[in-house]
Amino acid sequence: MVKTQKTKPNQTDRLLVIACGMIAREVLAVKEQLGLDHLELTCLPAEFHFYPDRIAPAMDKAIEKAKTEGYEHIFVGYADCGTGGLLDRVIEKHGVERMAGPHCFAFYQGMEAYAKVADDDMMSFYMTDFLCRQFDAFFMKPLGLDKHPELIKDYFGNYEKLVYLAQTDDPELDKVAQKAAAVLGLAYERRATGYGDLTIEMAQAAKVA
Repeated sequence: MVKTQKTKPNQTDRLLVIACGMIAREVLAVKEQLGLDHLELTCLPAEFHFYPDRIAPAMDKAIEKAKTEGYEHIFVGYADCGTGGLLDRVIEKHGVERMAGPHCFAFYQGMEAYAKVADDDMMSFYMTDFLCRQFDAFFMKPLGLDKHPELIKDYFGNYEKLVYLAQTDDPELDKVAQKAAAVLGLAYERRATGYGDLTIEMAQAAKVA
């Protein structure tokens, strides 16, 4: 019997997701969950979470590069994410789509669910699985809170609670989120969101591709 090997589709047949580095693990999890073998992922730096003005120009270059490499189906794995509409200008320019909503904290909860809690969450500090894993690297050390805990009130004094949006059921991440809430002096709430609208929109983008 002669075994035949599967050949990978070329770039024109594949879906390229250009995403925020903060959701890379989650995009790959959804890819595996849905069996999206034709989905490929590339990411912009997760630190752009702190520098939203860098997202749109970097995405513009990333899409242009992808197109020169032959990708015809591209999906932007960002919501607006603080770009103030600048990211939408980029995706309109290139004729691509992005995740719906203002930020990942919204689409993880699902846009309908988020709309119901948005007002009540105005004084909430959101954390995700990624931010739990990177709490020290993203908050404590860059803000100097590890050496100057007295600054916590300056940075987090206007928040009332920490809301952990859990993509997975990981007791170790729960502990990190609970400890973070205690360190920041905030009430704690855990919401099991899973991947929210990320699953729905990845499936739709892959279907279109």
